[in-house]
Amino acid sequence: MYAVATPVALLLTLFVRRQPGPVLLEEVFGLVNVPVTSTFVSVVVLALITRALMGRKRIGLWLVAAFQIFGLYLGVVEQLPGRPFPFAEVWRTRGDLGRALDLAATVLAVLALVWLWHLRPQFTARVRRGSWRLAGAALLAGSAVTVGVAWLLLGTVDLPRSQTRALVGTVITALGGHTRHTVGLVPPWVVDVVAVCAGLTVVGAVALFLASARPANRWSPDREVSLRGLVAGFGARDSLAYFATRRDRASVFSPDGRAAVTYRVVAGVSLASGDPVGDPAAWRPAIEAWRAEAREFGWIPAVLGASEEGARAFAADGMRVLLLGDEAVVETARFDLRRPEMAALRQAVRRVGRAGVTVQLRRQRDLDADTVSGLAHRAAEWRGGETERGFSMALGRPADPADGDVLHVTAHDVDGSVVGILSFVPWGRRGASLDVMRHSPDAPNGVTEAMICELLRRGDEVGIDRVSLNFCMFRRAFAEADRLGARPSTRVGASLLGVLDRAWQLERLYRFTERFEPQWAPRFLCTDDTVSLPQVAVAAGAAEGFLPWPSRADRTTRSLDPEHIAVLAELHAGEEPDLQQLGPSRTSAFRDRARTVEAMRSAGRDPYPLGGGDPATPVPGRPADELTVVGRVHRVRDHGSVLFVDLLDTPVTPDRDDGGRQVLAEAGVLGHAEVRDLARVVAPGDLVRFTGRRGLSRTGTPSLLVERWRMEAKCLHPLPFDADDDSPALVRARSTDLIIHAAALGQLRRRSAVIHVVRDELAAAGFVEVETPMLQPVHGGASARPFRTRSNAYGVDLSLRIAPELYLKRLLVAGMGPVFELGRNFRNEGVDATHNPEFTSLEVYQPHADYDVMRRLTERLVRRAAEAVHGAQVLPVPAPGQERRGTDGVPLVDVSGEWPVVRVLDAVSRAVGTEVSLATPLAVLRGIAATHGVEVPAAGGPGAVIEELYADLVERTTGAPTFYTDFPAETSPLARPHRTEPGLAERWDLVVAGMEVATAYSELTDPLEQRRRLTLQSLLAAAGDPEAMEVDEAFLLALETGMPPSGGLGIGVDRLVMMLTNSPIRSVLTFPFVKPLPEAAARRPRPRATAPVTPAGRTSARRDTAVETSATTPTTTTTTTTTTTTTTTNRLAGAR
Repeated sequence: MYAVATPVALLLTLFVRRQPGPVLLEEVFGLVNVPVTSTFVSVVVLALITRALMGRKRIGLWLVAAFQIFGLYLGVVEQLPGRPFPFAEVWRTRGDLGRALDLAATVLAVLALVWLWHLRPQFTARVRRGSWRLAGAALLAGSAVTVGVAWLLLGTVDLPRSQTRALVGTVITALGGHTRHTVGLVPPWVVDVVAVCAGLTVVGAVALFLASARPANRWSPDREVSLRGLVAGFGARDSLAYFATRRDRASVFSPDGRAAVTYRVVAGVSLASGDPVGDPAAWRPAIEAWRAEAREFGWIPAVLGASEEGARAFAADGMRVLLLGDEAVVETARFDLRRPEMAALRQAVRRVGRAGVTVQLRRQRDLDADTVSGLAHRAAEWRGGETERGFSMALGRPADPADGDVLHVTAHDVDGSVVGILSFVPWGRRGASLDVMRHSPDAPNGVTEAMICELLRRGDEVGIDRVSLNFCMFRRAFAEADRLGARPSTRVGASLLGVLDRAWQLERLYRFTERFEPQWAPRFLCTDDTVSLPQVAVAAGAAEGFLPWPSRADRTTRSLDPEHIAVLAELHAGEEPDLQQLGPSRTSAFRDRARTVEAMRSAGRDPYPLGGGDPATPVPGRPADELTVVGRVHRVRDHGSVLFVDLLDTPVTPDRDDGGRQVLAEAGVLGHAEVRDLARVVAPGDLVRFTGRRGLSRTGTPSLLVERWRMEAKCLHPLPFDADDDSPALVRARSTDLIIHAAALGQLRRRSAVIHVVRDELAAAGFVEVETPMLQPVHGGASARPFRTRSNAYGVDLSLRIAPELYLKRLLVAGMGPVFELGRNFRNEGVDATHNPEFTSLEVYQPHADYDVMRRLTERLVRRAAEAVHGAQVLPVPAPGQERRGTDGVPLVDVSGEWPVVRVLDAVSRAVGTEVSLATPLAVLRGIAATHGVEVPAAGGPGAVIEELYADLVERTTGAPTFYTDFPAETSPLARPHRTEPGLAERWDLVVAGMEVATAYSELTDPLEQRRRLTLQSLLAAAGDPEAMEVDEAFLLALETGMPPSGGLGIGVDRLVMMLTNSPIRSVLTFPFVKPLPEAAARRPRPRATAPVTPAGRTSARRDTAVETSATTPTTTTTTTTTTTTTTTNRLAGAR
């Protein structure tokens, strides 16, 4: 209410003439006993009460209560007959309506007083000791001066009545009262002057009373050393972390000392900057402690320039977050001055170079004191007397001996004189954050750009790989206004901000920084509530130097003594990292097994020895019945002097069933001590070598009677032998999964056999295996979304190949002859039971062949693969829709005969029950699709609709191997047009058990037609289609040279093995992709100092505010990838 009343009173004072009675707004606020009047005093009083309430100062609550009591008093007096209190007569100006309102105000006052009484516990902010006396003295002195001024001014005008009565009326009117005895008799200017005097009196008295207490956590050398310890350990997270060591800031630490919030009190605002420093796990307690201190002293907490991570932490504690601007970050590895977009920067660098300017990069610790002082002097001189700006992103202590890691980039003219200076503070171990940017008025134009470019180019020399340049407030407003079709409101807003650019260089700084093509990281403003925004804005402007404001702290006079600098030297020298803390958290079982490893080493046993030879290889001179097995321990059964060890696998001799799965160790053979040592050391999961003789246990079980043993590899993780197949412990640990499920290893061996026979068959047919690049400057050969990366060496963007097709065709042009490549392809698309972003494909090309030749070749390859897996030319063909779970219970179909060949148009016609062709109207095709529930692309033609009908109604229902031929040319951009049927392409798909396994074309060799088709694809890419192919000029140049008529074949190896084994795709991949867990378990190095430290190194246990630490549970965000259906079929569209 008071926050609204303050601007209302200001508007009334500025724009409403004083009248004998109150105006409507005064009546409205008077109803709730809020003193809104058209006088300067009212504005001041309301503003001060509002500030006190925002700071949770109890005096603000008492003042509100005082006005309620005063309103209650006036309401009661107004209802009494006669005039028992002449003083109240000045309010008798409103007649019966006024009496009714006063009665209502009386009732509301009583209710408000009860409510205010219950609010008392929430207003606990302290005031400075002795503020009562100072405020009282100021109020008395100011009141005397105000009355004296009023008396003197009234003496200069002619008054028809008593000057004393006029004095009382004038003072009451100046304070906001309404009296007909004064208005019209006393000149308005007299009332205004008295009101100003009274207002200044109130301002002075209340300001002295509400003055903020000085922070109890002010800067001290011990605190700075502690902060530097946190910055050293965790400063890489925030580019502003080093600025937390400014010496005009106070600091509040978390209870465990592992995080801190640094701040400065400006205009009653506890203004923090950047993120909390220290361990993010301790940020929340530090934030709570800081806000608790702000509440205690009546400050308004606010954060200037928090990163997204920091803003989330402040928001989690209840603060509101507003976007403030963006920080420019440039990675040195991605900065390339040779790029066309950098033409303006190149010109600036060349211009500066022609002027003879050279650039040096040096750490402050490598410069002598005179040089550093000279740089600081020049920077101050070039500032030209302007106010030093910066709080959140400026250090403000040049030439300080504690800042040895500060990086100075200096530009020197031909005489060696410094003409430009850039200073960067450390940002972790490999970053730099801009602090000072100055240049001489006589420096060549572009010297600043040249210094920045030189730093980005030579960053490795000084250990820098990322640089934080400038913070650009309201950057997005300027960027949005630059966009084509920007809204008029956006352009108007940017124009208004451009007016401020004359004083604060908002737009110029953005334009300058944008030339370096940085990555923009958002920075946020965090406040307690919206009401406090005006005061926070004033405090931020004052702290950053945009508004004049007195400062009690002169940070330039504060410094660390030699003892504390010595502590910093130890800190920067670093201590041995605690490698255990850097690793993930460990279970008690892991720690127990790690202790066993140490015990083995102490006893002279190596838990990870060198190889001892293949256990399956006979050793000369050893008895024939002696056997050596190496196996993974499944379980251990300890019976004292007898120990049984069951093994999972024993790759020994062919007659492994004669013993080896169970190992028996007896004290009579090994000795009691050795058996007990074996029992203490060996655990399930260990890889152990046993040597002994075949024998039987007492129950007749074939066993290996141990004579010698040694550990081959100690397992530190207990293996989950009883876990479900889809247990997270197995999904994320593929090696463990393969250990526990031997059938999974068999699946991988079958995959290897399939690849082996395919290679052999092709080699026997005269095909040459080749390798083509996986990193490609142009993605082509298929329509799919690529994975993109960048080559720092060449300064070009690259993509992982989606298909090797175009390179293989270039080999055909060169005369390589029949070729094939079996390798990895990558597509940045969805994942399901038949698709994986990384997959293995086989592509085969044969000159002077067509798609019929490739069809016969495919039959041979698939049959040979079936023989390798099943021993015969048979394939498992499950029922449509049946889940792939292996070959058990699935009929094996003989495929030794001819496979059906069906035209796509015929298959679709049978599926929909009516004849379908390319001549069928598009509307009819779409109607058929809608009838059968098939989604079709909105922009596709008849061919695209037919392709979708085929995929949903034909492919998914196919069982035995079938070749579907002659697809629409619209969806086959790399296939040759059909020799007899216009509109179709010579292409076939092999479908088995509802899954496409292979695709082949009669290749398109016409370079003009191929260019036309690729150009159409590039137009789709330009329109935003991420899967459309780009124009590959190198391929087209080769095609224009002349490529022989050829047949091309693509087989998805993963799908081939899936089909042969009737398994899902994950089971046929050696290491299927698993989304990584959040890096919450990662541990960073602990800083040396985590709490205020004395020069002797003693840790202070004192905490300024006790905060209860709350446990928080990290939230994992899962991103779902949506697969976009492409209307362009490629050779391996389904081969993944």
